Amino acid sequence: MAILERNDTGAIAHLTLNLPERLNALSDDMLAALTAELETLAAQDDIRVVILSGAGKVFCAGHDLKEMTAGRQSEDAGAAYFNDLFKRCGKVMTAIRKLPQPVIAQVHGIATAAGCQLVASCDMAVAAEGTRFGVNGINIGLFCSTPMVALSRNIPRKQAFEMLTTGGFIQTDRAIDLGLINRAVPHDDLASETRALAETVAAKLGKAVKIGKEAFYNQLEMPMDQAYTYTGEVMAVNMLLDDTAEGIAAFLEKRTPDWTQ
Repeated sequence: MAILERNDTGAIAHLTLNLPERLNALSDDMLAALTAELETLAAQDDIRVVILSGAGKVFCAGHDLKEMTAGRQSEDAGAAYFNDLFKRCGKVMTAIRKLPQPVIAQVHGIATAAGCQLVASCDMAVAAEGTRFGVNGINIGLFCSTPMVALSRNIPRKQAFEMLTTGGFIQTDRAIDLGLINRAVPHDDLASETRALAETVAAKLGKAVKIGKEAFYNQLEMPMDQAYTYTGEVMAVNMLLDDTAEGIAAFLEKRTPDWTQ
């Protein structure tokens, strides 16, 4: 059985972390599987949205601590292993952001440490009510420095720092208030609500969404004047697409657009 399962329905790809007996930990094998699948998805124009979920009782409990302990054979060997591990994990998180398609986290149970980082790295997130989120490494003497990168880009600084230094959990109502997730729904509705969001996005012009996702993240890192210059150029490119012209014509003529992409 694959540790990362993929099921496609129309233009939506659904990836499932399938290591429930280890709480879907981001093991070496899981990171490798995610890297390979994200590279495949990046080249697939027929896929417009990606859903990421976890099998079993939880979404993801972070890195595999048993593997990490085994990797600490000696100071020199341990340093090489850990530097490589966190580099590979960062590559996965960055690949989600750079993926042309929006990625929606479908979260339940817990999302802790690198699992919380995974949620924060996705473009949107829907969670089952009562799901707990944390960056709890400090509780075992390990500050969650790499999860901090994604978390601090999702929620306000002081709240992120409190989570990082106390090791406490927040639940879905607080996660919504802070902006870590989009919404919380009853557990029984989690899959259908996430699918409905994915279908709404997938129904839009795929090329426009891909252009927009790239521009969204790029402009966040720019000063405002530069951001307006950049996004103006992006919109000009978008406006010149034949499918965008068709979308505008359809709106004016009060009909459904006949898009080619």
